[in-house]
Amino acid sequence: MTYADYQFGIYRDGLLDRRPPYPVDVHRLEARARELLPDTPYWYVAGAAGTGSTAAANRAAFDRWRIVPRMLRDASERDLRTELFGRSYPAPLALAPVGVQAIVRPEGELATARAAASLGLPMVVSTAASYSLEQIAEDGGPRWYQLYWPHDDEVTLSILERATKAGYDTLVVTLDTWTLGWRPHDLDRAYLPFLRTTGLAIPFSDPVFRSRLSRPPEDDRAAAVETWIPMFNGRAHTWDQLSLLRQNWDGPILLKGIQHADDARRAADAGMDGIVVSNHGGRQIDGAVGSLDVLPEIVAAVGEDLTVLFDSGIRTGADAFKALALGARCVLVGRPYIWGLAAGGEEGIRHVLQCLLAELDLTLGLAGLSSIGDLDGSALRER
Repeated sequence: MTYADYQFGIYRDGLLDRRPPYPVDVHRLEARARELLPDTPYWYVAGAAGTGSTAAANRAAFDRWRIVPRMLRDASERDLRTELFGRSYPAPLALAPVGVQAIVRPEGELATARAAASLGLPMVVSTAASYSLEQIAEDGGPRWYQLYWPHDDEVTLSILERATKAGYDTLVVTLDTWTLGWRPHDLDRAYLPFLRTTGLAIPFSDPVFRSRLSRPPEDDRAAAVETWIPMFNGRAHTWDQLSLLRQNWDGPILLKGIQHADDARRAADAGMDGIVVSNHGGRQIDGAVGSLDVLPEIVAAVGEDLTVLFDSGIRTGADAFKALALGARCVLVGRPYIWGLAAGGEEGIRHVLQCLLAELDLTLGLAGLSSIGDLDGSALRER
């Protein structure tokens, strides 16, 4: 069985007059989610900073690169296996950290964890998850933890210790969201899920954080929210503080939100293992550079010293192909699997991931390549 077989399975079902239960095209899938979701959760996921120009720049950056296929090469069998930080994965695809998934569907991150585990793909669990670290880890599968870094070292270390005990082996530190960007869709609706205590399961279940409260969160949720929000929002960390994480996390550490080659070099100097080239899907700064536009220069600067991952704008397997060709070792997908969650829970997410993998597999073969390891910039041409 190959990932591309998912396509033929759909065609075979067509002989029995069965169509896919969820759209294959991600834009139609989003339209399905839009029909199912109320305005507030839909726009919390779909919305971007300011005018949306950074989100648009992400997509425009993909359009500037074109695939140059090669012919008469035997690529009938493909190998998408990828090694990251000494561990083998079936494909260079991971599920980006997306918080408050319960606003989309009650099972939220639990459904996402099951879908990712069924395919052997890493799920990056957000600090803003709707369920605790321990609950999400129950279904097994590769599990990475994304940290929104509290300004309380004891709380930080307690959460990291819990993540380690629950089997999370890679730490992803988000740098670009130390305070919320200007998000008009959410502002127009006066909607921030954290203030409604959604997405706070991890801190609310943490013993050290709970010790900071005069009453447990179950008895006074408003006070708990007022304690947590300023603990991680509104004040930035600095490069010299990374040593705390390096000294207290035994596994790989990635810095997410890197958009400048100098910052990538500083990450290497600070002893980090990898970076995620990302602008948070255009959710933080309006008018910022598209992430794919800066990927080649960042890879050129640190590709020998750091493992470079990529997110922001991945919608298709062809998008993943382009980011990998430009030097990313793995791509993270975000909004598309959330639309799958909205449309069909665990099954909808699995459908989205299988579509992405099938298209990546087919694109690789049709470009004349039989292995992800063979993919490089020679497969592309810039418009």
